[in-house]
Amino acid sequence: MQKKHMTKPQQKRTLKTRANLISAAKHIIDKDNFEALRVEDVISIARTAKGTFFAHFKDKDALMDIIIGEKIDAYLDNLEALPSPKTISDILNAFEPLVQFMASERYVFDLIIRYSGAAQIDQIGHIATTFGRQTTILESWLSEANFRNDISPELQAEGIQAFMIQAIALKFCELHNSQSINDRFSLYLNAWLKPIIAH
Repeated sequence: MQKKHMTKPQQKRTLKTRANLISAAKHIIDKDNFEALRVEDVISIARTAKGTFFAHFKDKDALMDIIIGEKIDAYLDNLEALPSPKTISDILNAFEPLVQFMASERYVFDLIIRYSGAAQIDQIGHIATTFGRQTTILESWLSEANFRNDISPELQAEGIQAFMIQAIALKFCELHNSQSINDRFSLYLNAWLKPIIAH
């Protein structure tokens, strides 16, 4: 039995519908915030049916994976355009806009964490790919910087990423949110990246 292939006009319609749904969602987010977005509002603005929405996205979070992933990629584009940081302060300053976005709403941060990995290859989404990209950028910077040399730049990069997540997570914890994200991140990076002094 032969599979029926989608015709080009159908493909164009499908892509246009998907783009309209994403555009409608972005409009709502710009007006309110990420958490305020409701599927009903998206389909109302996009002038489409609920079934059409769910034909394109499993749920609201699957749509957000695309939109938040695109936003993170834009921050990473800016990071890639920067000269390699030479100091811990340079790294903190470079990452501050991305950190502020990731910490902008509890919903945004929770979604980023939930979508940062996938149980199967075919489940890897936009947010998950940005985590690999962050590590690659950091690794490139660290291979040119004069920090510790007892571990690889790759391991240093993974540590920075983990400490960034921890610093943001504690912002949302009532027991540990007295210190700013930047101060906590700075504390972690100074402990992690300072050269190991041989005795």
